Amino acid sequence: MTKKKKEITSNELADLVIKGIQEKMGKEVVKLGLSNISNAVCDYFIVCHGTSNIHVESIADSVIYEVKKESGFIPVHKEGFVNAEWILIDYFDVVVHIFQKNKRDFYHLEDLWADAKIERIKNDKETQ
Repeated sequence: MTKKKKEITSNELADLVIKGIQEKMGKEVVKLGLSNISNAVCDYFIVCHGTSNIHVESIADSVIYEVKKESGFIPVHKEGFVNAEWILIDYFDVVVHIFQKNKRDFYHLEDLWADAKIERIKNDKETQ
């Protein structure tokens, strides 16, 4: 079960996830709004990638830390930490996918949800 400090919307939770990703310089962050799609598994998918397994794991740790610190939420489920090629963090209404670049390119997760509202997030800290 999740532990909460206060009630927050799924959009606010998604924004906390993005903040955690940006703290560790996650690449090409995309917020997929699924709430208007019937039978969607959640309200938001947040997708990004890192440059190595260490970077992917550090992004995931930052997301978990930031969300817990600000909202008290802990993930319902998480997996992929063993090889850190694709880490999934499930907050029920928000599901986070953190890939290594080659795995993200292979699975094209964003393309599977063509009906989703797609928001590409700019990271002001990123110099590229």
